[in-house]
Amino acid sequence: MENLAEAKKQAAELRREINRHDHQYYVLDNPEISDGEYDRLFRELLALEEKFPELAAADSPSMRVGGAVLAGFETVDHRIPMLSLENAFSDQELFDFEKKLIRYLNREDEIDYMAEPKLDGLAVELVYEHGLLTTGSTRGDGRTGENITANLKTIQAIPLRLRGGNLPDRLEVRGEVFISTEGFRRLNEKRLQSGENLFANPRNAAAGSLRQLDSKITAARPLDFFAYGVGDPFALEVKSHAQVLEILRDRGFKINELTRKCSSIRAVIDHFNLLAEKRHGLDYEIDGMVVKVNSLDLQARLGSKARSPRWAVACKFPAVQATTRLLDVVFNVGRTGAVTPVALLEPVKVGGVMVSRATLHNEDEITRKDLKINDRVLVQRAGDVIPEVVKPIREKRTGHEKPIAMPRQCPKCETELVRKEGEAALRCVNLQCPAQRLRALIHFTGKSGLDIDGFGVKAMEQLFDRDLVRSIPDLYGLEQDELAALPGWGEKSAANACAALAKSTTPSLARLITALGIRYVGEVSAQLLEKSFPSLDRLVKAEQSDLEEIEGIGPQVGASLVEFFGNPSNREIIERLRQQGLRIKSTAEEHTDQPLSGMIFLFTGALRSFSRNEAKNRVKSLGGRVSSALSRKVTHLVAGEKAGSKLAKARDLGLAIISEEDFKMMIGNGSR
Repeated sequence: MENLAEAKKQAAELRREINRHDHQYYVLDNPEISDGEYDRLFRELLALEEKFPELAAADSPSMRVGGAVLAGFETVDHRIPMLSLENAFSDQELFDFEKKLIRYLNREDEIDYMAEPKLDGLAVELVYEHGLLTTGSTRGDGRTGENITANLKTIQAIPLRLRGGNLPDRLEVRGEVFISTEGFRRLNEKRLQSGENLFANPRNAAAGSLRQLDSKITAARPLDFFAYGVGDPFALEVKSHAQVLEILRDRGFKINELTRKCSSIRAVIDHFNLLAEKRHGLDYEIDGMVVKVNSLDLQARLGSKARSPRWAVACKFPAVQATTRLLDVVFNVGRTGAVTPVALLEPVKVGGVMVSRATLHNEDEITRKDLKINDRVLVQRAGDVIPEVVKPIREKRTGHEKPIAMPRQCPKCETELVRKEGEAALRCVNLQCPAQRLRALIHFTGKSGLDIDGFGVKAMEQLFDRDLVRSIPDLYGLEQDELAALPGWGEKSAANACAALAKSTTPSLARLITALGIRYVGEVSAQLLEKSFPSLDRLVKAEQSDLEEIEGIGPQVGASLVEFFGNPSNREIIERLRQQGLRIKSTAEEHTDQPLSGMIFLFTGALRSFSRNEAKNRVKSLGGRVSSALSRKVTHLVAGEKAGSKLAKARDLGLAIISEEDFKMMIGNGSR
């Protein structure tokens, strides 16, 4: 065929036909033609596109065979964060979840839920513009992920172009990439025959397959996909999560057939029990069930906390357990000086994973459980993830068991350990303790910190042991040649690591605060601080009373911040980081044009229209701040019914006092 116009017409027809058969086979599980007939159509399309390269389109099935090898993954910012979920491990915790919803929403009628299997795979986001898949990324830290578009295009269950019309210009579809248990078995069988390392479990296999720089490798892996939602459901102009799933199904996505609408939390629990029964008979691994409030209006009213939505919860299956022997106990020193006992176990397989170490938490936990060295013990992976020792099997004791002796000196620097009043942990108070310094460095570069590629645990241990990095600012003085000369590095990995370091010099204020590892200050507190302080300098100089005025920052966090920034060594670290090029990218300034920017609200008395928490979150979503204490910095006191002593004090201070109706007018009457 020499005619381009004719070739174009034939290629379009072949694509339509192949895409239709892909949908029948991979999504509907209802093939209409044999594998041989399908292969003939596919080869015909490939031959046409090879002869006329200009015919290759972004939504062509040929995109699924993989493309050129990438040098590395770029990062992608999620327009709407991909938040994690809080966990529930019992029926009571599910009832408690509903009680919180009812209290927050200030309502008494029943709430509808959607309950769906929680797949043990990798969460991804697919961005469709005008119906065409343009970007695919990992969840990453929830706000920034890795661009793995080329790899995701190789998965047959992911549409390259959405079916049907009437779609928003941009649609962000979210779901789980996984490998079936049969696909996992075949993959490991093939790797065994070729002498390659075996994957530990289907989740690891899926994650490793998606992070290949060569998408042809990904294309050869048996990856599958279920869609479970969208970033902005209101863009679809529907009222419920159930309708969102229906639209996704109509547009060509696989929706898990075990997803159910439940009219009560009791029905949710019944479905959870059903999934627990079916779990081991499924062709894919699930580790629980996700429960979501079905109404999108209620989801919007409930909103989200810093790390998780209030309207959803993950119900985890009971932990998988096994018995083994407790061989010994070692003691790890954390970045805040806490000394944690760790059990060394006779290796045992728990839920498909070989376990040889487990946390014992602290001295009180060891005493409470009456654990001894040489005990036969029951071990479980809590939430199917974290190994822990549940209890000793006392009936199996032989008399050769030995008590576990807690250290009196730091195992790394020999400083006398201290146990402060009200704390369970023994603590090394030597700030120069090498173990603490190393853990602080690992935290700073790790996923909970600035997430700097190339500087994982082993790399940081190597740099620390060789005295190349002894404190955080030393990282930014590393030279590429210096890294390349180290065992296990090389020119390419050194260049990538230095590029990642350079990229990390413009973190948000919240990210930097979290990375510094200040005691009691986690991601949630860091984000609250970022919203209240426009710069790092202002935060460093803040007094404890200023900090405690921020809703969610209590005396413990306030005191820890003041102590940290009051330490000359810590201020020196910050100054050295600035000299190395650190520049804060604060997001606080992005909110200055919001309706309540610059305003600080305090609530007193009962509100009729919504709960106190809902009111506070409306203020925060509109750029305002909420105070937990009365001071001259409060710009608006919202007085509800039966307002207490704060009302009189506010009058004495001359503060602006507004009614609930005034407040509703200020926030535009709230919900969507």
